Amino acid sequence: MKQYIVDAFTDTLFHGNQAAVCVMNEWISDELMQNIAKENNFSETAFTVKEGDNYHLRWFTPGGEIDFCGHATLGASFVLFNFYEKEKNEISFVTQVGKLIVTREKDEYVMDMPAYNCQPVPVTNEMEDALGVKPIEAYLDRDLLMVLETEDQVKNLSPDIEKMKLLEGLTIAVTSPGREYDSVSRVFVPKLAISEDPVTGSSHCMIAPYWSEKLGKKELNCYQASERGGELKIKVLGERVKIAGKAVLFSVSELYIRN
Repeated sequence: MKQYIVDAFTDTLFHGNQAAVCVMNEWISDELMQNIAKENNFSETAFTVKEGDNYHLRWFTPGGEIDFCGHATLGASFVLFNFYEKEKNEISFVTQVGKLIVTREKDEYVMDMPAYNCQPVPVTNEMEDALGVKPIEAYLDRDLLMVLETEDQVKNLSPDIEKMKLLEGLTIAVTSPGREYDSVSRVFVPKLAISEDPVTGSSHCMIAPYWSEKLGKKELNCYQASERGGELKIKVLGERVKIAGKAVLFSVSELYIRN
């Protein structure tokens, strides 16, 4: 089985978010996909199989399968456009959250993704204890979004990962207005054995709509301030979010495994 490692949301190696991408002729067992994801130990490993005109896409973290992932979708798109579908400029993925369309536009890949439907929730002492700073707002859908006052608070955050596991939401995103960007964020997924996710496309499907409403802008330039860092160009279009990013190939390998 071919496996590709791609750095997503960057055009520079060793930046952005790493994703492993396995392109298969047919599905292997869930157990084997989970073991491959554990062995890779990246925040996500993407598995894809062509089915008619579409590609069926699934994502596994070291801690389990996840229903929605942005950077590994970008990584899978990069691989398919450059190695399997060189003449195409559009790929359709079938996923747990519906059909995701990705288009190639010069050296960027634009993902059409569903916006989250976040609802405000009270800021709690547990949130403050986990972060070490009190959020000014909080919102919840599948994931939890907490808003801080300043970029420095986000960048200097040193959260208690064990206390984060006790908060609501699968993924924990923290955001603030930026000085050079419309927003600056960081994302943590301790419930799936990911302390901090370097650059998270899916989380920006709740971060971007929040800032779009606050700033009165449909087009946003966002930055995820992890150690590796990454930039996201985003358009908020009602119930859809278009996220554009670049990607770069790190490696191509052959996995010697049996189903």
